Amino acid sequence: MIYSSAADWQRADQKRVSLFGMSGLGKTHLSNMLRAGGDWFHYSVDYRIGTRYMGEHIVDNFKREAMRTPFLRELLLSDSIYIASNISFQNLAPLSTYLGKPGDPDKGGIPFEEYLRRQRQHRLAEQAALMDTSHFITKARDIYGYAHFVSDTSGSICEVVDPENADDPVLTVLSRETLPVWIRGTEAQRSELVARFKRAPKPMYYPEPFLRDCWDDYLATHDCAEADVDPDDFAAWGFEKLIAHRLPRYAAIAERWGVTVEAEEVAALRDAADFDALVGQAIDRR
Repeated sequence: MIYSSAADWQRADQKRVSLFGMSGLGKTHLSNMLRAGGDWFHYSVDYRIGTRYMGEHIVDNFKREAMRTPFLRELLLSDSIYIASNISFQNLAPLSTYLGKPGDPDKGGIPFEEYLRRQRQHRLAEQAALMDTSHFITKARDIYGYAHFVSDTSGSICEVVDPENADDPVLTVLSRETLPVWIRGTEAQRSELVARFKRAPKPMYYPEPFLRDCWDDYLATHDCAEADVDPDDFAAWGFEKLIAHRLPRYAAIAERWGVTVEAEEVAALRDAADFDALVGQAIDRR
């Protein structure tokens, strides 16, 4: 790790961390709090994915839908209008909408093979966005003059790296440039995440072998064809399995490459000084 002790962390002129864990446990909230303090640069991996690496795919999908409407088709073909993604740190809906959900097209689903194609695009985009960490650390310091750096990673980071591989290229970069910090939730918090997801299912990233198994299991247990799958029901059904799949992978990243803090500890933080103290404790208790 780039900080060997709490004392080493506290006296560092440049504090650099990569927050990781399940979506909904405080990564973005904490990143926003640090940025609001004025000394921290906030790098959003999801935002980078949705702009630099998936932006063209997202906008092309908007255009494809618009071309189905005669009125918009004519305007697009005559360059009378333009279509853009208004993605932001707070609103990642354009990226989620592009990823979509497989199933019945009358319920907003897309064919499973198309879903797989977009998932593969996302995997490459996420790996590239994570590898850009070094670039943005330099930009944050040299252009904007920020002393400290926080990378707000995607919840699917554990699916695009191999924590057991000491030479994993992404984790090698992250651990060389930052301190990976796992925000670990309780069982009760994970249950709340599942309940929240079932109320409002959203597109997710799955590793392909795991996704294929989930899809085959769903079709078999629900005795239905691909075109009859309710996209929201599959998303909610798969999310529970995805949480169970991700937890040991998060734990392996923290054990081999970084440190762990509890989501309840993060929720109690008031400012950057509290965060500094918490990370110091996490380094020493490791």
